[in-house]
Amino acid sequence: MSSDILSKLYNKYTNTNLVFRIIVGISFGVGLALFFPTFKYVGIFGELFIGALKAIAPILVFTLIISSLVQEQARRDGRFNVIVLLYMISTFLASCISVLVSTIFPVTLTLAVQNMDTAAVPASLSEVLHNLLMNIVSNPVSSIVSGNYLGILFWAVIFGCALKNIAAPTTKDLLSDIAACISKVVSKIINFAPFGIMGLVFQAVSSSGMQIFSEYGKLILILAFCMFFVYFVSNPIIVFIVTRQNPYPLIMKSLKESGIMAFFTRSSAANIPVNMALCEKLGLDKDIYSISIPLGATINMSGAAVTITVMSLAAVHTLGIDVNILTAVILGVLASFAACGASGVAGGSLLLIPLACSLFGISNDIAIQVVGIGFIIGVIQDSLETALNSSSDVIFTAAAEYRKIRKQVL
Repeated sequence: MSSDILSKLYNKYTNTNLVFRIIVGISFGVGLALFFPTFKYVGIFGELFIGALKAIAPILVFTLIISSLVQEQARRDGRFNVIVLLYMISTFLASCISVLVSTIFPVTLTLAVQNMDTAAVPASLSEVLHNLLMNIVSNPVSSIVSGNYLGILFWAVIFGCALKNIAAPTTKDLLSDIAACISKVVSKIINFAPFGIMGLVFQAVSSSGMQIFSEYGKLILILAFCMFFVYFVSNPIIVFIVTRQNPYPLIMKSLKESGIMAFFTRSSAANIPVNMALCEKLGLDKDIYSISIPLGATINMSGAAVTITVMSLAAVHTLGIDVNILTAVILGVLASFAACGASGVAGGSLLLIPLACSLFGISNDIAIQVVGIGFIIGVIQDSLETALNSSSDVIFTAAAEYRKIRKQVL
């Protein structure tokens, strides 16, 4: 009988909207911190949540990249070159814009940095490059164990490319199943995010007071500004260069019929049918958009690039690390590629923040704290990120189609 009751309660909990559960978790965390600040054991939920993310994130990145490369088909039709190029350019520009805005308006966070080894922070550009190269070629097993995301990324690409042409179909299926299994585990962890966030908020408010939310508010403003700038300025410029037409009718239509829906569903995959219907309404070639839209849900990740860059630089500014131009460019490239690996996983962009932080010698312990803050503001951040990612798929698919039509007319 008791197991049936627990099962019903669990089903009711999981069927409740995650955004609502997170809001409830934040509310409970604030309330407990204000009225029962001595209940220190509440913070254990936050520690467990961060610990679980810290444990699973390296395995997630490693398996997703290998599976993605192995499963990739030799589908390199010239019609998609423009679309893929636009996806990549937009994502890289989003990273660069985020670096610029975060440099002009630096945000610092309240992090537990007292145990950080300051000797690990690079003091010069040559040291940054040396650390970068040494971390890349680090032992793959130790990279996963220690959370060295540069090594994880490098070896995952090496293994994925090596397996792509030699793996049997059953091996590819196995790798796909393993990646799906890890993603499922991550989704289960995310499902309990409200409890973890309650613990994190309790710890933050009980130690730093309510002013902690003004800090988070600044972070949300920077994220929102970067994403709005990409959507309403950067992307339209790209579309105009490609099509030589006024881009804003397409921009606003995509926002109205795709972006708003994606904002509330918070899933690029769930928004694929919406984007397909919009492409049909725009009169685009089905042979193109039937592939480019699902492809965009995987690799067109401007919003994720913004999140990874802004959150990582917030950690950098908190620790007082200087960012030179070359390091900023490397961060932009790294965030662009990392963003492509964020698809299909709830909170995927947040889980890749440690990869960008490792560029500056920031420890995994510090980076995971930033991930935790990301989940606290994720109600707004993830919605804006998904809206930008998903609606841009239609924009660039249409831009490539309009470019083809313009060339035929000329």
